[in-house]
Amino acid sequence: MLRDAETALVRAKRAGINQCEVFETAMRTRAVQVLQLEADLRRALKRREFELHYQPIVCLADNRLAGFEALIRWRKSDGTLVPPADFIPLCEETDMILPIGDWVLNEACAQLSTWLGRYPRTNMQISVNLSVRQLRQKDLLFRVRDALDSRRLPPERLKLEITESAVMDNADLSSAILNELNAMQISLSIDDFGTGYSSLNYLRRLPVNTLKIDQSFVRGITNDRKQAGIVESTIILAHKLGMDVIAEGVETHEQARQLRSFNAEYGQGYLFARPLQAGDAEQLLAG
Repeated sequence: MLRDAETALVRAKRAGINQCEVFETAMRTRAVQVLQLEADLRRALKRREFELHYQPIVCLADNRLAGFEALIRWRKSDGTLVPPADFIPLCEETDMILPIGDWVLNEACAQLSTWLGRYPRTNMQISVNLSVRQLRQKDLLFRVRDALDSRRLPPERLKLEITESAVMDNADLSSAILNELNAMQISLSIDDFGTGYSSLNYLRRLPVNTLKIDQSFVRGITNDRKQAGIVESTIILAHKLGMDVIAEGVETHEQARQLRSFNAEYGQGYLFARPLQAGDAEQLLAG
């Protein structure tokens, strides 16, 4: 009974302040799964089983490479590649997202520093996702600054992506932190825009450089007038607020042409390239 009560208590604490949870048997199963995954992830981090793949972000006007988004993958000892959707959500239920997030930030900065050394004329950014838990870290600014300084990477080369739900989870705290990151000349992006519960009042106050339109909206723009209208309106809104736009999930030339007609600056998706291992991504830079 005490164990089950503790399980419900942990669940309530993770849900936020002043929350209440009633224990269900499924919680116990979930708790065991989370504990097992946490142990597996700690071993994976120690054994260096994680790797980054890089998905190109392309300028829609001329197909110029504008940067990469760093995406984590977990390659188990047997060679199995685990996509982030299979482990990141559970990571975010534990503190494992913090050391893994640190690893991603440092690895992405190190890789970009290497590329800039080999291709000094390249004018590009590396985009790194920031989780809700990372955003709440008291020493987040120190960790970001250390990742940049240790690789001698100019801060304007780094773009941090935060989901709109993460920002709105604690809008006042997020606003303060984002303003400090912006003061460091780090670019900021709202990811998956349109899928959460954003407040336009807060959006206009945040020092955000980029809105990323979620692929669920891009998918139907060539055959759904309402969907196309939403995307076009979002792009107009972003430009009115002084932001540029990245459209995610671009898979066809028709989608790219439509986005170009809406004046979206950048695209990301399988039309241009799937997430690439570092060696394959570098071939794009060399070419």
